[in-house]
Amino acid sequence: MSAVAVHSLWTTAADPISKIDAPKIEYAQLSPTLIVIGAAIVGVLIEAFVPRKSRYYAQVFVSVVALAAAFAAVVALAANGYGTTKAHIAAMGAVAVDGPALFLQGTILLAGVLGVFTFAERRLDPEAHGNRVDSFAAQAASVPGSDSEKAAVKAGFTTTEVFPLLLFAIGGMLVFPAANDLLTLFIALEVFSLPLYLLCAVARRKRLMSQEAAVKYFLLGAFASAFTLFGIALLYGYAGSVSYATISQVVDGTIQNVNPALADTMGNDALLLIGVAMVVMGLLFKVGAVPFHMWTPDVYQGAPTPVTGFMAAATKVAAFGALLRLLYVVLPGLRWDWRPVMMAVAIVTMLGGAIVAITQTDIKRLLAYSSIAHAGFILAGVIATSPDGVSSVLFYLGAYSFVTIGAFAVVTLVRDAGGEATHLSKWAGLGRRSPLVAAVFAVFLLAFAGIPLTSGFAGKFAVFKAAAEGGAGALVVVGVISSAIAAFFYIRVIVLMFFSEPRADGPTVAVPSPLTMTAIAVGVAVTLVLGVAPQYFLDLAGQAGVFVR
Repeated sequence: MSAVAVHSLWTTAADPISKIDAPKIEYAQLSPTLIVIGAAIVGVLIEAFVPRKSRYYAQVFVSVVALAAAFAAVVALAANGYGTTKAHIAAMGAVAVDGPALFLQGTILLAGVLGVFTFAERRLDPEAHGNRVDSFAAQAASVPGSDSEKAAVKAGFTTTEVFPLLLFAIGGMLVFPAANDLLTLFIALEVFSLPLYLLCAVARRKRLMSQEAAVKYFLLGAFASAFTLFGIALLYGYAGSVSYATISQVVDGTIQNVNPALADTMGNDALLLIGVAMVVMGLLFKVGAVPFHMWTPDVYQGAPTPVTGFMAAATKVAAFGALLRLLYVVLPGLRWDWRPVMMAVAIVTMLGGAIVAITQTDIKRLLAYSSIAHAGFILAGVIATSPDGVSSVLFYLGAYSFVTIGAFAVVTLVRDAGGEATHLSKWAGLGRRSPLVAAVFAVFLLAFAGIPLTSGFAGKFAVFKAAAEGGAGALVVVGVISSAIAAFFYIRVIVLMFFSEPRADGPTVAVPSPLTMTAIAVGVAVTLVLGVAPQYFLDLAGQAGVFVR
């Protein structure tokens, strides 16, 4: 064969193939995520190039401005009708821009701003060697208790990398509830999980406990991610696509133009059911539902408290958003299969979280089991499978995230010589020592308990009403019983604070900077406003409750 013939083979083979189209990306509609990720990259550059003395101020400034700009972008998109009439699928089918996505992104960004405020707090601990200290290790890489750590503390080093890590986590969380194919879902899951594993490990006090929490979270999170990925592979085998729309059509049997190579495996129900179970398992791990909840108390207790507060609020919002989209957009045709399973999970989650919380003696572990019980309450709204179900879950997530960040911000204020005083016995008589802090914490506890005139009551009422109308009456009965059990341990803490004698060696309440004060004040304001006049926000969640298909 001559060289010319070979040459002509190559050229003729290459010519008729159509050229690869450049991807069409709607940058304006993806702007909230792009702003946050861009700011995170700027934060990494600040760590590399800005002198150590100025890094803290530069990072806080960049983080707050970026989150505010991203929130403004979300509001602008919603105002332009992208949440309702113009809702569509952007970025070549990878990301949905619709009401639930924008509502949850706005909630995550506001939680992120309050998270930055609590991260930036530097007035709670006494100064070390003339330098103000925050909640994070002076040098995360040094061994706890070693000479290099002491030298870092003495030199006044601070771990300012926590701000870009926080921004990367928020960037992943913004994509997670908006993901419109399984691959984007998985990448977003990893982008927000990995920074959280790191943030859990960098506490200044109780470093070993913090590192243990991070390792537990990382190992269990890696298992959950592996399950999710395997489930995605099975669903791809079932439908021949990772796109939500295509999988939904194959489930419903309405698909046109089947690829002949995939026709044999498509419609294999074993692949579908096992794949869905594995993906949902990964998402239930993230929301902390029983039986995938074992990491929650250890991680909440061991992580630095500002990280715990942010993680407890924002991770739930992102993960429930993704779960809603998966069940409502991809699997409405499979409703009779997943509803009974989810009802069982919701029942054991509500009861398990509420009953085990009674035995807790550490305030952070108590709030962790409380968050598990709340995951069960939110699942009741997911099970409703109605537009009311979606809007009630959106409202509950918005209300819950502010209460959670506020409650953990209060926990950071109560201190003794060893740092935060998280053992419940130390909180005895707090109402006499510092009535304002105890009163604020009581407001948050009453909201968790779902007492009327707080956001918790409006949220629970909306979720249970949707579940009852959706035919899940038994679930509502269990939910009300669980709420009653939960009210016991919340009110027990309030009684401990106001009706016990303060101990002579009890903790003091640190006076925070305006940053933490702002976070707590916003938490209280949102809790009371959503409790007293929830209608506007319920309507907003109702308008935002329609998924684009």
